[in-house]
Amino acid sequence: MVNAIVGANWGDEGKGKITDMMAKEADIIVRFQGGANAGHTIVNDYGKFALHTLPSGVFYDHTTSIIGNGVALNIPVLFKEIQSIVDRGVPKPKILVSDRAQMVMSYHILFDQYEEERLAGKSFGSTKSGIAPFYSDKYAKIGFQVSELFEEETLKDKAERICEIKNVILEHLYHKPLLKPEDLLKELREYREMVEPYVCDTSAYLWEAVKAGKNILLEGQLGSLKDPDHGIYPMVTSSSTLAAYGAIGAGIPPYEIKKIITVCKAYSSSVGAGAFVSEIFGEEADELRRRGGDGGEYGVTTGRPRRMGWFDAVASKYGCRIQGATDVAFTVLDVLGYLDEIPVCIGYEIDGEVTTEFPATVKLEKAKPVLETLPGWKCDIRGIRNYEDLPENCRKYIEFVEEKIGFPITMISNGPGRDDIIYRNGK
Repeated sequence: MVNAIVGANWGDEGKGKITDMMAKEADIIVRFQGGANAGHTIVNDYGKFALHTLPSGVFYDHTTSIIGNGVALNIPVLFKEIQSIVDRGVPKPKILVSDRAQMVMSYHILFDQYEEERLAGKSFGSTKSGIAPFYSDKYAKIGFQVSELFEEETLKDKAERICEIKNVILEHLYHKPLLKPEDLLKELREYREMVEPYVCDTSAYLWEAVKAGKNILLEGQLGSLKDPDHGIYPMVTSSSTLAAYGAIGAGIPPYEIKKIITVCKAYSSSVGAGAFVSEIFGEEADELRRRGGDGGEYGVTTGRPRRMGWFDAVASKYGCRIQGATDVAFTVLDVLGYLDEIPVCIGYEIDGEVTTEFPATVKLEKAKPVLETLPGWKCDIRGIRNYEDLPENCRKYIEFVEEKIGFPITMISNGPGRDDIIYRNGK
């Protein structure tokens, strides 16, 4: 059985917690896209962790964690991360790395920084992790695939060819120091030494696991609205954030994905630039940011304060639809307990007309939120395990959101811990 856990919004929805929780019943967890440019916060018996490349199921010793072929693999970051969790008492995880995954090189990170510098005020709000240059090279067919590390002659030729291409840009566009083939080769050999014990044909491994009836979790990064095709282009990431891409990024048949758990926050937050219709500002935003998440709403990778907003039913309905949600996990609901009233964005006003459909970016830039206000529940709901025990206004809020998005909310997260979860029976 293959389940996918993906985000409905701009990322930061709480996917890491849901993956960590569901990994208890899983045999294999697969990261299928993205790189170390976003992170997942996990709170469990070992402590609080920020993961960037490792799948969120690494804290169980019965699981195998796979870095799929769709991932932007930064090898030093991966191994630093493994070491950092082992140093804190977590048993060394079982890791497999796809021989078809491609590597983020040190020059990708430099190019990311140089481009943001060049664009200045018109930048895309990159995390400067090398992701856009990495995917550009992958699709221009000048990236380095893990399998190539083991062909020394091919590596030498390619290192020289890559330096020729990159140095033209470094010299004439960025006016920065040039790359040397020998430095590039040294970097690639170091990566080979680090990754060699973990490399295999993960697609074949997963095919056998599917046939054997294993429980497999696909873990997505970011959310629907950061997808390069279906998101707020161009303020998006560079790989598909959708569950459908899980089949490609992991190398499994699409019909094997049986459940798509789409994670949705009880309010909105976003790191990075781009249209954000339900955004709030000033003290109202500061208060929500301070109380939000576990320790506040700040980017796991960048530390940047997240932009805050009320729940956006238009964006979330679209985000769930484009993911193909079978279940919605509704997170950080406990955070809203301080509010007398809770606004919800139920429509967008664009050029004098109200719509509940999420538009392409050019129209989105003109959208104004249509808000409906619901009464708050004014108490702490952490520790509650049964849906019926939630305050009436809290249940009404969940049911209102469910009706507006049109997808079933089957899980409600009411705290940062692994066990802070309410399952809705009959859903």
